Amino acid sequence: MKAHKISELALLTALALIIFVIELQLPDLIPIPGVKLGLANIITVYAVYRYKAREVVMVVSARIILAAFFASRIMALLYSAAGAALCLTGMLLIKRIIPMKYIWLSSVVGAVLHNTGQIIAAVAILRSFAVVTFYPVLIISGCIAGAFTGLCAQLLIKRSRLEKIV
Repeated sequence: MKAHKISELALLTALALIIFVIELQLPDLIPIPGVKLGLANIITVYAVYRYKAREVVMVVSARIILAAFFASRIMALLYSAAGAALCLTGMLLIKRIIPMKYIWLSSVVGAVLHNTGQIIAAVAILRSFAVVTFYPVLIISGCIAGAFTGLCAQLLIKRSRLEKIV
């Protein structure tokens, strides 16, 4: 991989981490575990449509690992990794169907898959199906947050004229 590409990916990772740290300072919207805006996913959605799958996985993996350390939430690493794995797999597949001008739809699908991965991880870690009761709220909040982050990514691409490059 060329130095220029590594620099771009490192910059995306840094931007996602900065957004994540800023979002940590915001109060929780709803006092339910797992419900958050996920603003760092603006960078992920953009990266899915701009870079190769391997490169996106590197950015997201680095962000998840570093974010867990920055937030001092090492246990959250398992939930984030499970959610991100399912989310990225789905978004990378759906990118072939959904064009960039509807990137927000891809983000909604990614958010729902991320929440699904988190619930699966929670059931496996806690060995209890009680956490599944959070699933409907997570799906609704995931659709709203996914649409918001997807629209932000779409606006970012339009404003920076990156849509023509891709």
